[in-house]
Amino acid sequence: MDNSSPVTPPRGEASPSSGRSRSSGRAIAVLALLAVVAYATDQLTKLWVTSTMLEGERIPVLPPLLHWYYIRNSGAAFSIGENVTWVFTIVMTVVSVAILVYARRVSSLGWAIALGLVLGGALGNLTDRLFREPSFGMGHVVDFIQLPNFAIFNVADSAVVSGVVLICLLTVLGIGADGRRHGGRSSLRDGGDKGSAG
Repeated sequence: MDNSSPVTPPRGEASPSSGRSRSSGRAIAVLALLAVVAYATDQLTKLWVTSTMLEGERIPVLPPLLHWYYIRNSGAAFSIGENVTWVFTIVMTVVSVAILVYARRVSSLGWAIALGLVLGGALGNLTDRLFREPSFGMGHVVDFIQLPNFAIFNVADSAVVSGVVLICLLTVLGIGADGRRHGGRSSLRDGGDKGSAG
């Protein structure tokens, strides 16, 4: 009969599971905060544009580098695919739901920032798709940021693109959503060490 008692971590020392839980909680908080900030900034700037500018109006801000140029875009980010508005409405809805479902698995601060930016931007443009003219689900997105030799875009577009770039960078570095490094140089080095030891 085994009378040994279960091993408990020393007093004052947190268990690995509790540490992961705290990391996940912080990551979710960061994701939610960034999503709210990105969404609110996007909607407030669009409200400012639609209430102070006429469609087609162009205002120099830092000429010739930056202008405000108010247009309504039926396509995706940077005016791509203007003839299939409903497709982008569905895509943004799916992306937003997927991030909300996946968020509980995120423990990495980098992934939290990236997904928060994508979620906030997707919801910002989705709001336009659902509630702006000409109809529900087919609404045209407000764009107003103009740079030289570049498409006109908005804050939501910037958030989505920044988030996607960060996701690509984290993937290349082999950092998973759980904050652990998967593959990459460390794995190759470990494999080499094992080979030399054998």
